[in-house]
Amino acid sequence: MTSATLKRPHGVITRGTTGINRLRRSDRWLVHDALVRRTLHASADPLVVDLGYGARPHTTFELADRLTAVRGDRRVVGLEIDPGRVVESRNGVSFARGGFELSGLRPVLVRAFNVLRQYPEDAVGPAWARMQSGLAPGGLIVDGTCDELGRRCAWVLLDATRPLSLTLAWDPFAVEKPSDIAERLPKALIHRNVPGEPVHALLAAADRAWATAAPHGSFGPRVRWRAALELLRAQGLPVQPQRRRLRDNILTVPWHLVAPGSGTN
Repeated sequence: MTSATLKRPHGVITRGTTGINRLRRSDRWLVHDALVRRTLHASADPLVVDLGYGARPHTTFELADRLTAVRGDRRVVGLEIDPGRVVESRNGVSFARGGFELSGLRPVLVRAFNVLRQYPEDAVGPAWARMQSGLAPGGLIVDGTCDELGRRCAWVLLDATRPLSLTLAWDPFAVEKPSDIAERLPKALIHRNVPGEPVHALLAAADRAWATAAPHGSFGPRVRWRAALELLRAQGLPVQPQRRRLRDNILTVPWHLVAPGSGTN
């Protein structure tokens, strides 16, 4: 055990709410995102940390299972700051006590879902920096939030120096319009959904495109959303293209488009 693992974990104990298959949308995105796949493929040691998995490790095991499609030799470690939630290793997944310092590990991928949502906004930057300092070279972080059933999700992808993108993902049959995801924006953005902030402008643009694409609704909400994405691109928004048919409605944009305080777009 390293000296880093003996130190007190960095962070506070959160509610620990969890549920089976709650993070399925972000898991599907991770398995298919080109940058995440390249990062895992290029790693000599594909160590993945699931930070703050909650009262039960269901989603950690699900992440491990899904990532085998990318790297069959991936290693997954679940970290919890509450020692009472640390369970025995099984099914090729291990668990330990740890916080934003990542328990001294050097992962190539960190997933921290529904953790920072319970912190104040000014804690986000230091928490990101602490995790970034612990990444393996070329490593990535996913900081996200979702509702209790995993129907509305949002996350930020970061590398070791900066945020890269924002992704919104939702159940096509359970959400009426894109801006309904606002209540699940990551902590870095959830208080910024006000006029004059770029994330508010993005959500408003997505709602307008969704409304304009209404004639496609007879073919289902997924077809309608693909049409809405094309409208957003035609307006010059740098929306990440979808290279395959997805079961989720997804909107991914570069971070600079929604960075707090960067003005309207």
